[in-house]
Amino acid sequence: MPRFKVDVQIMPRAQLLDPQGNAVEHALKSLGFDAVKDVRVGKALTFDVDQPDADNAQRSAREMCEKLLSNPVTEDFSVSVTEVL
Repeated sequence: MPRFKVDVQIMPRAQLLDPQGNAVEHALKSLGFDAVKDVRVGKALTFDVDQPDADNAQRSAREMCEKLLSNPVTEDFSVSVTEVL
């Protein structure tokens, strides 16, 4: 069965406050990085799945995000799938 690499990015919803992002932005500015704006802190996950095709791998990864990896109330996620050769 083909193997696929899955990259998941989970971020706080844009309309919600991001206290971690604000703290990182403040810290960067205090270090002299004044050009930094709108910092958001999220999660990134990478894993492999064995699935018959890329569509099934995508569907499986999205289901993982919906059931466990992300909080649907406060977070949005994106999934990228590539075949491992």
